[in-house]
Amino acid sequence: MIAYLKGILLDKGADRVTLETGGVGYEVFIPSTTLRRLGEPGESAELFISESIGMYGGGTTLYGFGSVQEKEIFICLRENVPSTGAKKALEHLDKASRSLPDFKRAILEGDARILTELLGFTHKTAQRLIASLKDKLVLEPGEGFSVSSRSGPVAVQGAATQTVQKALDLLTTLGYKPAESRLMLQAVSTELRGRTADIEELIRLALRHRRTHG
Repeated sequence: MIAYLKGILLDKGADRVTLETGGVGYEVFIPSTTLRRLGEPGESAELFISESIGMYGGGTTLYGFGSVQEKEIFICLRENVPSTGAKKALEHLDKASRSLPDFKRAILEGDARILTELLGFTHKTAQRLIASLKDKLVLEPGEGFSVSSRSGPVAVQGAATQTVQKALDLLTTLGYKPAESRLMLQAVSTELRGRTADIEELIRLALRHRRTHG
């Protein structure tokens, strides 16, 4: 069973990549969140793999993820949520990956509001996910902070706390909901990777992320 692949990207599609390792090219289906983090063809990449064997002697399909945690949640969705195959599990994971700690917290606390308002699930799907996964997920150490929290500060690596709060206030003034603004700034934190940013750059990157990813 293949659990991990590291090699050179040969091709990138809308929902899959071809990864060459050891002289063999593997077609791997991936969620859009993973696709956005990968480089361009010719660059190196690594994926954590989950295999799916087709019924009635069908072939094996590979699904790849940027982290072990994303892989585990994909498997959990596929195996525990009724009427959820691999394709639907990938769709759910794309939404959950906007904030995995919030997704887990919402499931464990039965908070459908977080799933619908923050992560974009329908109310019916949110209720199904809570019922199916409430005994399957656990918060890992360090996942206690929720970006949807209305009280605690938003941490953006590379920007001062005061600057981040000003950016949050400005985004709210522009009409974005507080929870939505927090997600936008959380995405900026990932993009900065510790590089220093002032408030103008924070706002520019946050709005660009919003335009690109909706």
